[in-house]
Amino acid sequence: GNLVSLTGDDDQQQNQEGLTMEKLDTSNRELARLFVEMFQPLGGTHISAIFNDELLADQARQRWSGDLSVECNIQAIDRKGYKKRNKILKTKGMGNKGKKKKKVKGFAAKMAEEMEDDDGSSSSGPFALPKDTEVAIFVAPGPKELIAVERICNEVGMGTCVILLNARLSLVEKYATEEARALFEDSFETVWSLGAVMPQEDAPGCLMHRAYPGSWVLARKPKVGPPKTIAIKEGGKKFSGEECR
Repeated sequence: GNLVSLTGDDDQQQNQEGLTMEKLDTSNRELARLFVEMFQPLGGTHISAIFNDELLADQARQRWSGDLSVECNIQAIDRKGYKKRNKILKTKGMGNKGKKKKKVKGFAAKMAEEMEDDDGSSSSGPFALPKDTEVAIFVAPGPKELIAVERICNEVGMGTCVILLNARLSLVEKYATEEARALFEDSFETVWSLGAVMPQEDAPGCLMHRAYPGSWVLARKPKVGPPKTIAIKEGGKKFSGEECR
């Protein structure tokens, strides 16, 4: 499901530091911690928390180390996270200095590079869940990571509970295949969602909320006071853009 936090009014937001990627990563990690704690009765060896890259996974390992309430397998879909992020940090602020002309690569070469680990080997193959995983928690997967999620879903079938945290599927403009669209839009159930109706020009001050197994709620935030419900929709399908106008 989606979990989007809403902050205070405009004046408060102007006085606060802007939202950063570091804050988003921290928020996503702490949300994952709550879900790992919730499934602890299954045993840590049966739970996997999967982050987008190795840097995010290692941050979770460091912060959760020694905490018996969050025992689980911590993994990364992209095991080259350190290499990619470090490269970005090193090239920042250098201008044209140190830049090399990009070598044109074919499709096969690009795919092989994506499969490589930090040591340059590709023997480990694509991302896979540990054996006997009963709950797989994917943390804030983007369009690229959803490709791996789809493959994992096809491999494990109904034997593993797959949870997407802060996936924001409503922002995905186009899926790679029709099968992928059907999987993420029809097979996954939104268990928690809270977010502004987009675009706000069409429905100013409006937001949608759902807590499974309840209905979708459309509400409007007045200038003063909490949001007020203006419509409820049964059946598990969210309001369309037209319905929000």
